[in-house]
Order: sequence, then C-alpha cells, then structure tokens
Amino acid sequence: MAASAKSFLADAGYGEQELDANSALMELDKGLRSGKLGEQCEAVVRFPRLFQKYPFPILINSAFLKLADVFRVGNNFLRLCVLKVTQQSEKHLEKILNVDEFVKRVFSVIHSNDPVARAITLRMLGSMASIIPERKNAHHSIRQSLDSHDNVEVEAAIFAAANFSAQSKDFAVGICNKISEMIQGLATPVDLKLKLIPILQHMHHDASLASSSRQLLQQLVTSYPSTKMVIVTLHTFTLLAASSLVDIPKQIQLLLQYLKNDPRKAVKRLAIQDLKLLANKTPHTWSRENIQALCESALNTPYDSLKMGMLSVLSTLSGTIAIKQYFSSAPGAAATTARSFDLVKLAQECCYHNNRGIAAHGVRILTNISASCQEKDLLPLEQDAVFGLEALLVLCSQDDSPGAQATLKITLTCMVKLVKCRPHLSQSVVESLLAQLHSAQDNARILMCHCLAAIAMQLPVLADGMLGDLMDLYKLIGQSATDKKQELLVSLATVIFVSSQKALSTEIKTVIKQQLENASNGWTAYRIARQASRMGNHDMARELYQSLLTQVASEHFYFWLNSLKEFSHAEQCLTGLQEDNYSSALSCIAEALKSYHKGIASLTAASTPLNPLSFQCGFVKLRIDLLQAFSQLICTCNSLKTSPPPAIATTIAMTSGNDLQRCGRISNQALTLSLQMKHSMEEFRNLATRYGDLYQSSFDADSATLRNVELQQQSCLLISHAIEALILDPESASFQEYSSNGTAHVESEYERRMMSVFNHVLDEVESLNRKYAPVSYLASNTCLCNAVIALLKVPLSFQRYFFQKLQSTSIKLALSPSPRNPAEPIAVQNNQQLALKVEGVVQHGSKPGLFRKIQSVCLNVSSVLQSKSGQDYKIPIDNMTNEMEQRVEPHNDYFSTQFLLNFVILGTHNITVESSVIDSNGIVWKTGPKTTIFVKSLEDPYSQQVRLQQQQGQPPSQQQQQRTAYSRF
Repeated sequence: MAASAKSFLADAGYGEQELDANSALMELDKGLRSGKLGEQCEAVVRFPRLFQKYPFPILINSAFLKLADVFRVGNNFLRLCVLKVTQQSEKHLEKILNVDEFVKRVFSVIHSNDPVARAITLRMLGSMASIIPERKNAHHSIRQSLDSHDNVEVEAAIFAAANFSAQSKDFAVGICNKISEMIQGLATPVDLKLKLIPILQHMHHDASLASSSRQLLQQLVTSYPSTKMVIVTLHTFTLLAASSLVDIPKQIQLLLQYLKNDPRKAVKRLAIQDLKLLANKTPHTWSRENIQALCESALNTPYDSLKMGMLSVLSTLSGTIAIKQYFSSAPGAAATTARSFDLVKLAQECCYHNNRGIAAHGVRILTNISASCQEKDLLPLEQDAVFGLEALLVLCSQDDSPGAQATLKITLTCMVKLVKCRPHLSQSVVESLLAQLHSAQDNARILMCHCLAAIAMQLPVLADGMLGDLMDLYKLIGQSATDKKQELLVSLATVIFVSSQKALSTEIKTVIKQQLENASNGWTAYRIARQASRMGNHDMARELYQSLLTQVASEHFYFWLNSLKEFSHAEQCLTGLQEDNYSSALSCIAEALKSYHKGIASLTAASTPLNPLSFQCGFVKLRIDLLQAFSQLICTCNSLKTSPPPAIATTIAMTSGNDLQRCGRISNQALTLSLQMKHSMEEFRNLATRYGDLYQSSFDADSATLRNVELQQQSCLLISHAIEALILDPESASFQEYSSNGTAHVESEYERRMMSVFNHVLDEVESLNRKYAPVSYLASNTCLCNAVIALLKVPLSFQRYFFQKLQSTSIKLALSPSPRNPAEPIAVQNNQQLALKVEGVVQHGSKPGLFRKIQSVCLNVSSVLQSKSGQDYKIPIDNMTNEMEQRVEPHNDYFSTQFLLNFVILGTHNITVESSVIDSNGIVWKTGPKTTIFVKSLEDPYSQQVRLQQQQGQPPSQQQQQRTAYSRF
C-alpha cells in the first residue's frame, strides 16, 4: 500500500543531501576537463538534468559556454553529444547571457575541412535559431552549404534552413528563391527535393511570400505526379495554409478534389489526415458544400479504412459550429427533414457496420447532431442514436481487446452526452447499461461503472433504481485479487455511494466490507474510503480508515490515515442533528470539534517540508472555525430567548440613538447580547474572506474542489446576511445579491443539497422580514438556529484535491543583487536608486495545464522601514515607501523584470517580493512565493560631510557649496 500511495504523498521522504548549483557545475566541469572520452561524454549528457534542477540564467550561461568550448575543441562524437544536449534544452537557450561569445565558439567549426563537423555545426546553428534568427553569417553559411557535394552537409543545411525560416522573415524571403530553384532544377535528386519541399511550410511571414510559395507548390503537384511527391507537396500545402489562414477554404477544396478523383489509396489517406487537421484547427471555415462532398465520398468508397477516416473527420466536425451551418444553410424548402440529409443517411448506415470503428463514428455523429441541433424535431435520430449505442455496448462489452475498449469508451462518452442533453432518454440508457454489466468483461465493467456514476451525478432521480443490480454484482465479484478486480471493486463502490443518496444501509456496508476482507488489498480499501469521503458517507469511510491504520509502514502515512479517520468521525457526529433541538445540536458540534482538533494534530504530524499539506490544513482549520462560529451563534440565540426585549425597545433605542439597543432590554445584558450578534456577523464575514483566500491560493485544484470551497464561503455569507436581515438591520437588508441563480448547472449531489438549503433559508428570512414589521425575536432566533442545523446536516464532501494533486505548479524566484548571507543587508546610498532584478521560473508536474494555465505572472514589490538611523528629516511622503507591481508573461516557463526602488530615509528597510499568477481567463491566483531581502540605506559621503561641518558651526567651503550630484556631468 505504501508504494501505491506515492501518488498522493509523493516526496514525503526527505531525500539525500544534494549539491548546490555551483558545486554541481564544478563537478561536471571536472568531467569535461578529463582526458578520457567516456568521462567527457558522461559529463556532457548530464547537463540537461542540471538545467532542469537549476534553471536560472547565471548557471545556464556558464554551462553553455563550457559546452561551446567542448564543441570547439572536441571530436565529432563530443560535438554530437553537445548538439543533443542543446536540442533537449531548447527552452533554456534564451537564458544565455553571452550569446555572441557562445555563437563565436560554435561557429568557428564551420570553417573545418571535415564535412561531418560542418554538418554538426549547421545542425547546432539550426537548433539555436530561436536566439540568433538574424545572424547574417549563419544565413550565409546555410546558403553555401546547400550547394555542397556532401549529402550529410546538405541535409544538415536543409534542417538549419527550415529552423531559420520559421524564425526569421528576412531569411525566409532570401532563401525562398534558392529553394525554388533547387526543387525545380533537373540536377537535384528526387530524394533531396522531397526534403527541400517541407521548408516551404514556413513561408507564411507575409501574404506575398505565402502566395508565391503556394504557386510553387501548385506547380509541383501538377508537374510531379508521383505518389511520394504528391504526398509531401500536399502536406506542405496544408501546413502552409493552416499557418497563413487565408487559403484554408481553397485548401479544403483541393484536398476534397484529390480525395474524390485520385485513385491512389496513399494520396487519399494523406488527404483525409490533412482534412482532419483542418477540421480540428478551423471548423468554422467548412462550408455546407465541403461537408456534402465529404459525405458523398464516404458513401461511395468501397474501402472500410478510407470510410473510417472520412467518418473521423465528420465526427470531429459534428461536435463544432460546422454542424449547425450544415443544417441551417440547406438550400431549397425549409420543410426538409433531418433524415433527408446525406450526413444523417451516412451515420445511420454506419451505426450497425461490422467494423467497430466505423460504427462508433456513426453513433458519435448522431449523438452530436442530437445534442447540437436541439431546435429541430430529431426524435427519430435520438432513437437511432440510442439503438446504435446499445448495439455497440453489447458488442464491445464482451470483447477484451484494446480496439474494443477504445470503441467502448467512445460509446459510453456518447451515452453520457446524450443523457445530459436529452434527459428523457436516460431510463433506457441506464437499463441497457445495467443489463450488460453482469455479462461484460472486467475491463468493460470498470468503464461502464464510470459511465453510470456520471449519469447518476447528473440525474439523481435514476440512482435509486440502480442499487439492487449493483449490490447483486458486488456480491458476485470473485475472490481473485487481480488488478482489474481491485479496480472494479473501487468503481462499483463509487457507483453505489453515488446511488445511495442518503446514508448507506447496514446491509450495503456489510457487503462492501466483506468483499474488502475477502479480495482486496489495502490500497483498494483506501481508494474506496476516499470515495466514501468524497460522497459524504463518513461512517463507512471512518471504519475503513480505522482498519487501515495498522497496515502502513511509514509514520507519515499513519498520521495521514488517523487524521482522515478523525475528520470522518467528526462529520459523522453532525449527522444526528435535528431541527428545534438546540441543546443536542450544541453537544453534537462540541463532539465534532473534539475529533477535528485531534485530526488537525495528526494532519500536522503527517506533513513534511517537501509536502506541507497546506491546502488540507487550511481547509480543516476553516471548518473548525466555522463549527465554532455556528456553536457560538446557537448559544447567543439561546441567550436572547432568556432575555426577551420589551415592546418599547425600538422606541427607546431610537430616542437614545443606539440602534443596537433595539435588540434587547435597555440593560447591559441585552446590549452585550446584541453586540455578540454583531460580532457573530463579522466573524462569518471574516470566515467568508478566509475561504476566498483559500480559493485564490488553490491554483492547482480541480473545479469540483474549488466549487466546494465556494459553497462553504457562500454558507458563511448566507448566515451573516440572515443575522443582519433578521436582527441587526432589517430595514436596509437587500435580497437581490443573495438570490441564487436557479438555471446554473449543478455538478454534484452535495452542491445540489447545499443550493437547496441556501434557497430554503433565503426564502424563510425574506418571508419573516416581510411578514412582521419589527421581526419577532423568537421567530428570528428559531430561523437562524434552523439555518445552521440545515447547513450542518448536509454531509461535508472532501473533494479530490484534498487527497490527490493532479496538477502541480510552482514558481521559483531569484533576486539580484542578493546578499551572501540572507540576514545581511545590502548597502545602498540614500541619494541613489536600487535596481532590483527579479527572475523566476515556472515549474510543472507531470500534467502541466490540466485544469488551468498561467497566462502571466504578477510581481508585487513593497518595502517597509524597519529601523531608522540618524536624525529625522522632513521628507516627501512619496519617498518614504515603495509599492510597485508589474505583470510579466513567462516565455518557456521563464520571466524576468526590474524595479527601481528609492531609500531616502536612512536605516534598514525590508523588501518583500510576492508573486501571484493570472490564468488564461484573467483570474488572479495568490500562489506565492514570497521572498524577503534587507537593504541598509546609508548617507552619501558629501551630505555627511556637509552635515558634520554644519554641526561644528563651519560654513561649507565655496567649492563644496557649488558641488552637486550633477556637477560631475
């Protein structure tokens, strides 16, 4: 289990002591200076790992200069190793500071008499094209080498020409004619022409260059009709059109023409591949005529492989805007039915094809049509889609081959999409899934369980009907402990948790636990417990976590499981809450808080420096504070009941000018209670702000986790609003901003139940506020306490990010100047400005950009005076503080910028640099990190001399009086 759990608690160990950047570079430099070729090569190939670990310019610059030296003096094998390192580290090239020196050392080899050395140098220059796009000596060497008689050198020159053409407009314009002459020249061998043609795909820097390249390609297609030539030319044609954008409709027509008229299968396959590329990139450029032509070709072709390719293009288009254009711009009468379209005929014909891939694309097209064109009468098409999906389900669920599993995934995805947009079809879809579940293969069962869970989340009304069949299947799972059986146990348990909307019955818990004892390992039990925590089945989760405590070897895992057990027990305590029984509610909350405090202690013990569990700790601390706030509110409401206000409280309060006195007797006790209510309201608002901060710091969280945090924040705002509307300020309470949007799509059962409670509480508060002019205090207290209990009765869902981090993003900052010792300040004269350079690197995990991507980084620099030295002078307020902000866009995960800071006041200043990120939607995320350095502002020598002379009563000399900061210039 410990091995499997690495996905969650990765880096839980402390790892071995590693070298700092300078030591690591010196170690590799020692290898480079070795007299043995093997040690030199080993040192060279270890550089990419060094760049990955220490990705800052100062090290990368030094390292690349050392590699350039090796390239200059080494043999061809070492040069080849340096070339491979350069190609692997392409994104670090722009961090080279001494580009001229680096290029000079590499370029010196171009004058070698060895054509292989020249070829490696050309490839090296081509790999560096992104940082030296306009170097004329490199351009000249490439043009010269294209005329070489050595094939290796010519191929290297072609590689370099392609890379420089992509980066430099000048080079592309200059080389275009040369490439054209070589391609059309009779002396150029055909295999060389095939390598030269792809360079033309980069001639898209301006319209005239793209047009001339297109004309050349058009001539080549007609002049050289051989299969290889047509394939390379057409593909280059497509890539050029996709980059220049203006010629895409013409290119689609050209490809369709070749698909229809050219008899060669290889050319047809290439045309289909390029059409798929254009369908993905620019579906809006496809006209109805284009789609119609593709449908006709698919209907007429006798080859299954080509038909499947064309259907793949059509299924891609059917999920985009192109499908609406196809149906809306139909010529002729408006009464044309959907069935009369060739696309629909093709899809219906293919739904029951004996080739699984063709059938899958057919049902996908029908599903997309049903989902996209909801305004049309598509009842027959819906039925065709359902029947086709059911037929494919029966066929693929019995087959264990990879092809069948891929087709089954497409089928199940279509089922979920169809049920989401056409809920009236859900019953038949679920029944067919449950019917096939018993006879299907284990691989298929796992996928079908995921599908059932997705459907039950969208349409909870269907979930109860699934339970019986699912429990029967759970009992039938064999005793074998294979990986597939373990996966199936988890998938089935997940569907059972989703299906049982309320608490699990004793029978269900017994069956699940028996199967886990018989046929599962600890990792499977943990995954099922995790799913139970996500679905709010905390009693089941607690028992499973308890059983796992003794099965782990690491103390960090033990404390992690123990904390989860305590959290589950705490949430289970809250399930016994009942409306109007407030003393019982207080004891339940107290019991829950007791378990939560035990759990947070275990959670803190489970964290390590490399894996601090910051989100988990933050979420649980907020939950503890929220429960304490709820408990305090119920106590305050009970106190108000024992101190009811007199009928004349409002009148007396108005005459005394203290609005808060309306809440109780004009006595210290009543005033204290009303102040407590105000304090409660502020506390809930503060909690809402803290939940907002937790949301903003969770850049890597999945959308369900973020929605969960948002719901907790809304519950805090709801209670604070209810306190204000019912007790503190009923007249000015507004319900507009708190009214929920009923049309919003709800993703989970937890969200559905929370939204239901929000709406109910808002309705209650609004009706009380309107019904009674001065709100009855008994009614308002009852309403508040019932609102708290209703919120706590919804079982808390611990979402995925609490257990599993699928996306990992972090930022590393480096400041310069930086002191040798972090506690040592940097000395700056008070009449000068400090230029602070901030560099940063964005580091990603295994799945970068899974949920959201970084668009730009926001850097905030502020300085605070820590201690003054010397006398106080009257200084303009602008010069006393530094507060600056800049936004920079990372390029290849690297960014840098500079700030000019004033330190007029003598003394020690604390500079803080904090980074936050902005995603592609413009949302700001406070990811950190925060870095601090100290600056000591010293008095400049001239001012010090003048001050000392003034103190001694001596007038400054004439020469000193005339001297200013500008006199030197």
